[in-house]
Amino acid sequence: MTLILLYLAVLILIGVVLFGVASLIFGRGEELPPLPRATTATVLPASGVTGEDVDAVKFTQVLRGYKTSEVDWVLDRLGAELDQLRGELSAVRAAAGLDEPEVTHHAVVDEEPV
Repeated sequence: MTLILLYLAVLILIGVVLFGVASLIFGRGEELPPLPRATTATVLPASGVTGEDVDAVKFTQVLRGYKTSEVDWVLDRLGAELDQLRGELSAVRAAAGLDEPEVTHHAVVDEEPV
């Protein structure tokens, strides 16, 4: 009987030590507070979006969200299309002798994505 109690005490001690080590390594399990309603962590400039801006977009991953590879493919296509269209627009403006408008890059983080 004493041997069983000794095994039980050692088993509990090992469990406590493993729990402590796991808590130190992985943290205590705190979660970040949710974003306020109608906001997003996704950032895009207010105007003058470029292919690089589209490439830098990251979406929040959710359990029943979109397939990441498909979202990445669409963003790559959109970024390439934006760069191509901006290049063509610049060429047309240069041929017509028009000045390029100034592009401002202000991040919009407080609006829900459309």
